[in-house]
This record gives sequence, structure tokens and C-alpha cells, in this order.
Amino acid sequence: MNDLVISCEKLSKVYQDGVNKVEVLKGVDLALKQGDMLAIVGSSGSGKSTLLHILGTLDTPTAGSAKIKNQHVAALSRGEQAAFRNENLGFIYQFHHLLMEFTALENVAMPLLIKGMNAKSAKNQATDMLEKVGLGHRGDHKPSALSGGERQRVAIARALVTKPALVLADEPTGNLDKQNAIKIYDLINELNKSLNTSFVVVTHDLELADKLGKIAYLDDGKLAIKESSYVA
Repeated sequence: MNDLVISCEKLSKVYQDGVNKVEVLKGVDLALKQGDMLAIVGSSGSGKSTLLHILGTLDTPTAGSAKIKNQHVAALSRGEQAAFRNENLGFIYQFHHLLMEFTALENVAMPLLIKGMNAKSAKNQATDMLEKVGLGHRGDHKPSALSGGERQRVAIARALVTKPALVLADEPTGNLDKQNAIKIYDLINELNKSLNTSFVVVTHDLELADKLGKIAYLDDGKLAIKESSYVA
């Protein structure tokens, strides 16, 4: 069981809305091995992003336990959680959230510099990751000079540059057209195979979700997982 990158047991999340309590997650169990990929689908408001935020140490469960790399992340201090995220997790969002005043290369190198890596090594590692996502020739360009699909590739490179065990993606293709969305999912599959990085991807697109290894349906706060029918 040491190869589990995610282990959640009876995970619950309740929000207080005035006098009412809203139970978003209801006893979720989830286990994901290193190198596995999982798509989480469900209707708007079903708790997909809430689950992702708990896995990413950005929120805490009301009950139950969530372990990432065998670490009870909720038990860590905020400083320890920040260090844990930087060391073990990568994040991709619907909007790329790149720093517009910096080049693609500088954006990708940023997590390494925050981690304390020297500038030369960070630049070299960032360059390698940009090449892996097919943008080695675009490193000197700022985001304003890149297409939407290219910006998202830069965001993926930034998420992976620290070589995290797990990447959490929240609607990573929601702002892209169908053709570019397919390219991003194909890229995620390629990087999963070459780097053995686990991916958890929240999406509303069932067709694209089926390209990943497993699909989890979140409905009424409960999670049901099935194997994907997709063959790469």
C-alpha cells in the first residue's frame, strides 16, 4: 500500500450557510496509486472542486481523513502545508494564471526558484519541461504572445517542473476549443507515461474524461469510480 499517492477514508465536508448546513461531501473513499490517472465528473455544485481543494491542502475536511503520499495533510501547519504542496503537488486551472510580465520560461522556473534552486539550474530544468510540452522554442515569449492552448501548455509545464507525485487539474480545458482540449488531454497522457506522475482531473466533459484511466462520478456528495474504456 506504500505506492498510494492518495488515500481518503470517509471524507466529509459541511459548510454552514446561515442557519442551514450544506453537506457537500458525504463519506468519500478514494485510493489512487502512483502513476494512476483519475477524472472526476459531476454536475455543477456537486463538490468536485471542494474535493480537489482538500486533496491539494487548500481546504480541510469536516470529518474523515485525507492522506497524500502517506501524509495526513490536515494535521500540518499552514507553513508545512505550503512546503508540502511545493514539494509534492502541481496545480492546473481552467485559466492558466500565468504571470503576464514574465516570459514562459520564467513562469515555469518560478516554483523552482521559490523552492530555493539556483537560477541557472532552475532555467535548465524549466527549459527541459517546456520542451516536453512542445514549447521549447517559445520560452522567451510572454503569455500575451502565446495562443490559449500554448498558455495552458506553459501552465502544465509549470505544474510539472518540480516533478510532483500528483497533479490536480480543475477544468484544465474549460477555456479551450475542442481541438485544443483534445491536445491537452493527449499531452497529459503522454506526460503521465513518461514521468509516472499521477493526475486527478475535474472536468464536465465526459468524452475527454474517458481519455483518462479511471472516471469517478460525484453525485449527492458520494463518489463512484469505474474504469475508462479509452485505449491510448
